[in-house]
Amino acid sequence: CRKRKSVRGCVVGPDLAVMHLVVAKKGEGEIPGLTDDQRPRRLGPKRASHIRKLFGLEKQDDVRKFVVRRETAKKKKAPKIQRLVTPAMLQRKRYYRSQVRKRMVLGKKLKEEYTKRLSEFRQEQKEARAAEVAKKKRDTK
Repeated sequence: CRKRKSVRGCVVGPDLAVMHLVVAKKGEGEIPGLTDDQRPRRLGPKRASHIRKLFGLEKQDDVRKFVVRRETAKKKKAPKIQRLVTPAMLQRKRYYRSQVRKRMVLGKKLKEEYTKRLSEFRQEQKEARAAEVAKKKRDTK
């Protein structure tokens, strides 16, 4: 059985080494090492829509120009932007949809062929049964 780290609305035990807390409301005094210094965020957003939101961009603006880059020893680094609409992605989407449509058309065609063949088979079975019944009638007379 795992040990409960904290319970909502209760005082937690003194045996815990680390607690994850969020400052909900700041009081009048500063907490040393926590609220007395302002440190900027190390990394910027990675998702395209979050970059747009941060810089207030329109949909047609190029997000790649606004990526937050960071300095390393030799070069600048930028994250790979996720959910970026590219021509290759749109082409892939078009291709996938065309494949789905092709499969639907093929399935419809195969179903028509199957129903046609099934009706022919049923007709043959009916004729064979009728011939068998007629033969039995002839033999009994």
